[in-house]
Amino acid sequence: MSKTFILLTIAFCSVSLVNSQELPQYVDVTKEAGIDFKHNNGKTDHKHIIETMGSGGVFFDYNLDGNLDIYFVNSGPVPTDGVSKDRIEGEAKNILYRNDGNGQFTDVTSEAGCGDTGYGMAASAGDIDNDGDHDLYVANFGQDSLYQNNGDGTFTNVTKVAGIDNTLWSIAAVFLDYDIDGDLDIFVVNYLIYDLSMPVTYYKGVVGYGHPRSYAGTPDILYRNNGDGTFTNVAESAGLINPSEGRGMAAVAFDYDNDRYPDIYVGNDTSRNFLYHNNGDGTFTDVGLFLGVGYDENGIAEGSMGVDSGDYNLDGLLDIIVANSEKATLYKLHDPGNDGFYFTEATVESKLQQPTLPIVGFSPLFLDYDNDGNLDIFCANGHPQAVIEQLTDYEKYAQQDQLFQNNGDNTFSDISQESGAYFSKELVGRAAASADYDNDGDVDIVIMNSNQHAVLLKNEGGNRNNWINIRLIGKHNNRDGIGSKVIVNAGGITQIAEVKSGSSYASGSDLRLLYGLGDVDIIDSVKVKWQNGTEQIIENVGINQFLMITESE
Repeated sequence: MSKTFILLTIAFCSVSLVNSQELPQYVDVTKEAGIDFKHNNGKTDHKHIIETMGSGGVFFDYNLDGNLDIYFVNSGPVPTDGVSKDRIEGEAKNILYRNDGNGQFTDVTSEAGCGDTGYGMAASAGDIDNDGDHDLYVANFGQDSLYQNNGDGTFTNVTKVAGIDNTLWSIAAVFLDYDIDGDLDIFVVNYLIYDLSMPVTYYKGVVGYGHPRSYAGTPDILYRNNGDGTFTNVAESAGLINPSEGRGMAAVAFDYDNDRYPDIYVGNDTSRNFLYHNNGDGTFTDVGLFLGVGYDENGIAEGSMGVDSGDYNLDGLLDIIVANSEKATLYKLHDPGNDGFYFTEATVESKLQQPTLPIVGFSPLFLDYDNDGNLDIFCANGHPQAVIEQLTDYEKYAQQDQLFQNNGDNTFSDISQESGAYFSKELVGRAAASADYDNDGDVDIVIMNSNQHAVLLKNEGGNRNNWINIRLIGKHNNRDGIGSKVIVNAGGITQIAEVKSGSSYASGSDLRLLYGLGDVDIIDSVKVKWQNGTEQIIENVGINQFLMITESE
């Protein structure tokens, strides 16, 4: 959020050489899909910093009908004294939309029993009890919530009995099996110490949202799954406590060094970012500074918002994209051998710096929107400071989202304006999640905007190229296959992806893995590297299908 204080005049121009007739288009289908979710931040004249954060959502198949549903997190009235229960119930409730499989969604929150009314920030989905259905973790300003899926279309709030006791300001939650014992643990990212009694903040005599540096950071949390329906916070013994520098906004769990144990990257707002290496013994070591991902290439701690991981350059290594208040930052992973992994910043060489510098990025997503086999980047954008237009004459509160096409040569082109009318709209973008919600073989996007309506973007034309969608079912590993890698070899190209829960900003995307194949008409092999070390290989796999791979007994 440091862009509130950076007063730079930036002029740039870009020339698109892309033929829009050949590009897939993203079409806003929110209304026709029956989605009418509007985020409520409870904005006040005091301008509490919690109001500006927005909230997220998650794609998951809660009723196991093969169609991905959407859970939206709401915030509601600022929880000051005197706010009535009725008002909270009416304005703060999270919403679950059931995907009816015909392009339509139905609000089933009441019957499902998961309409959390905390001042919400984020949600993530994962199968905590390995019973085949997805449970929900909701991150709040205040007490977090855990909802267990009963398998009959309803949820039970098990927060207290499960031992979920986080009352700090949490903004992200990630499911992972950090100890590879076959059940999912939960990493929770906490942000700042903020009290509603704190005084207002003035800029040039105008009341605005406080700068994150005005408040102390908080420790993050790692809940170990005890395997009996309860969780224990082991963050301190695991080495994940760093409140002096921790102003966490987002996290992604991924195995960067291929030792099977999930590592954790945390994006901090105006503090250096953390990369926690999993030591495989229940502890982590922060190697962010040593491996080059703590600061940008100029040694600056950026105002980091959302993060994601993916292999954008097809070298078999998982890279990192970070959305910041300054620019997007792309970290490229290198492996020279002998466990000498390190990252270098590739923002400039990838041509991402110029188009992202004037924008405040919140929610980056690696996705292959055109199914050509190269990971593109979507980012939801919006300024955090509601009064920024009163303070400067060149920054805007509402901003346009961006789509960057991977050119296949380690560079990206901004194709936003060629990719649909939506990208001409200015919104206060916060969170985004991706999924093939209509099961047509290309990736769609949902965007959550601060104090505005959510938007569902349908991909029209991405499936002109071939594809395969892969879902893992663990038996000895966790049921979702989270932390396992899938390698697809086709047409002389090798693509690798890891099943991950929670990334971007405050959200969760499809746990299924969608691979674009271009014009390839047969897949040579699909290899699953399960997190516990076992492998499965399937050869001569057909294209344009949904493939479910169940772990061998």
